[in-house]
Amino acid sequence: MVTRPLWTGPAVALVNLFDHTGAVEAKQTAQHAARLVAAGIKGVLVNGSTGEASTLTDAERVDLVSAVREACPGVPVIAGASGEWWQPAAIRVAAAMEAGADAVLVAPPRLGGSLTEYYRRVAEAAAGAPVLAYHYPGVAGGPVPVDALTGLGVAGVKDSSGDPVRLGHELGLGGSLTVYTGASALLGYAGWLGAAGAIVAAANLVPEECLKAWDRDAAAQHVVLRTERESKALPGGLKEALAARFGTSPFRRIG
Repeated sequence: MVTRPLWTGPAVALVNLFDHTGAVEAKQTAQHAARLVAAGIKGVLVNGSTGEASTLTDAERVDLVSAVREACPGVPVIAGASGEWWQPAAIRVAAAMEAGADAVLVAPPRLGGSLTEYYRRVAEAAAGAPVLAYHYPGVAGGPVPVDALTGLGVAGVKDSSGDPVRLGHELGLGGSLTVYTGASALLGYAGWLGAAGAIVAAANLVPEECLKAWDRDAAAQHVVLRTERESKALPGGLKEALAARFGTSPFRRIG
């Protein structure tokens, strides 16, 4: 168990880029990650929900982690490694660590079961590296009850629910639990309330504003909110907005 966070401030929930055939563009994805790190982003989550992780093979997951690790030597790389039950999650965790990840983000299985046993197996596969529980029910596995967090043996939690009351409850648990928000709308609030950081999709598009919003710049927080709202209104969503700004591939596997 770690007693201090791997990073503080905003990290990016990275998009994974695909070409027009749907093939993974690992090199281009890593280049985009490096661009965001150069802008000041503090960490990179690879193969999360924003990266369309549910469409990836295990080999593609490894290639992406390895490419991003090589391109971003100066910041923590966190790998999404969830599974429908503990065994696929443990296999993905071990592979991510071998590929160079510093930590893993793991959602509970959708079908329930013992969270304690599930995260115990995941922690064994992580071999001492930090495990972050992922609370985003309906999108990434099942829920992580706040009252269960301190008994799971995890280093921290990424909470993408956008619920400020729940975030406050998590921060009130104390101990060594590290709390990250996954909601871009709560950047300034989370930083003010004492969260360690954030892992947000909006940082793909407006990294500088995410950093300012974390430091409670209200104008920047409004830019983040507006940018996220406008990108969701596009036919291709975030990928289309990124293509317009950075010239990256707009193609998706989902949607």
